[in-house]
Amino acid sequence: MSDSAPIIVWLRRDLRLADNPMLAAAAATGRPVVPVYLCDETVEALGAAPKWRLGEGVDAFAKVLTTIGSRLILRRGAALVALQRLVAETGASAVWWGRAYDPASKRRDTGVKAALRALGVDAQSFPGFLLHEPWQVATAQGGFYRVYTPFWNAVKGRDVGLPLARVTRLTAPAVWPESERLADWHLGEAMRRGAAVVAQHARVGETAAEARLAGFLDAGIAGYREGRDVPGRVGTSRLSENLALGEISVRTVWHAGMRAMHEGAAGAETFLKELVWREFAWALMHHTPHIEVSNWREDWQDFPWQGDSLVAERWRRGMTGEPMVDAAMRELYVTGTMHNRARMIAASYLTKHLLTDWRIGQRWFAECLIDWDPAANAMGWQWVAGCGPDAAPYFRVFNPATQAERYDADRAYRRRFIVGPGCGEEALDFYRAAPVAWQLDPGAPYPAPVVALAEGRARALAAYGGRRGL
Repeated sequence: MSDSAPIIVWLRRDLRLADNPMLAAAAATGRPVVPVYLCDETVEALGAAPKWRLGEGVDAFAKVLTTIGSRLILRRGAALVALQRLVAETGASAVWWGRAYDPASKRRDTGVKAALRALGVDAQSFPGFLLHEPWQVATAQGGFYRVYTPFWNAVKGRDVGLPLARVTRLTAPAVWPESERLADWHLGEAMRRGAAVVAQHARVGETAAEARLAGFLDAGIAGYREGRDVPGRVGTSRLSENLALGEISVRTVWHAGMRAMHEGAAGAETFLKELVWREFAWALMHHTPHIEVSNWREDWQDFPWQGDSLVAERWRRGMTGEPMVDAAMRELYVTGTMHNRARMIAASYLTKHLLTDWRIGQRWFAECLIDWDPAANAMGWQWVAGCGPDAAPYFRVFNPATQAERYDADRAYRRRFIVGPGCGEEALDFYRAAPVAWQLDPGAPYPAPVVALAEGRARALAAYGGRRGL
């Protein structure tokens, strides 16, 4: 094939022009570039909210590509089949993509690369959505880190290359291949009436992500160390939504945080540590892929988790009778996200007070989060449940009442999402977003607690202690 043949760039979690290694490399060749997004097997498997948010992100990036003389080609179907057809239709001699690190994507990409190379196509993967490739961070013995603090110490001083310049032009092919219509994919169908509610809180696209980062640097990062733990305050960057789709690169965010730290922002190092938590989660998923579906600590396989139940359903619906837990679950349904402190409280309540299998909670988050990140969520759920990468998990049982006293003393968070005196409009939005089948009534009395907190804690400690022979 000719060196002037088109390059197909297969976009995934990299919906941006700035600091996009794959897109920058393709642009630098001067060859025609055909940007493609595939609704493949991994997209079809997404839950309702992340699939809806993906559709919004793809639509936004398609519009951005038109401003640099390009367009986005959409195809639905198995990745390899779709790419082989596009190679045949365009005469492309190369297919490039940014790496993914979850087990399903790695299996897909390995098969695609082998099959395309067998056809003589230049199939290449480029650095993905992490600061460091997971296999690059190793212990002195050559293994991988199983505890966060040593991992942080290993990477905090490592070189992180500067972000690449924004791509400003892509050479178009002489003839564009046909594209499907995004609307025909119905990516938001499962969201039903909830989409209109969640859309009020989503910040879609690269421009919105950059504005979000700038706002955080101006008004949030200095107080991040304390503010990140207060759900009723805007104390976090909220960039997880944009990082999930690569609408901003983690390298861009890292260097912004480093500049803030060098300028004396008190919360900057804590913020950088949170970015590295995300790295740690993906490193664990790379090295121990079972973390996504089974207990990370293999000696926990016999722990007596309870399966799905009526009390788990009350948890999903934000009707446990514990206001801090219910506020968290309603925030999830109204905004498509959940404050990190609230995530820990809600997850602890499900896995400890209700002794319910962490995978039930994980699946619900996968259905409802617009910032769904499979590695961060798997690790987070297992860390809270006690079966994950944590040295002493068994006695950590978050008490929703005392957590509320400490982190929501002014009740701002609970008033925002729980109907009652002084509540906000978003408390009513929960009822507008919830499925009609739930038959929820904002005028109904607030439910009695599913379990007394002291009773739930004692039951959890007995189960954990019994398992550990304590």
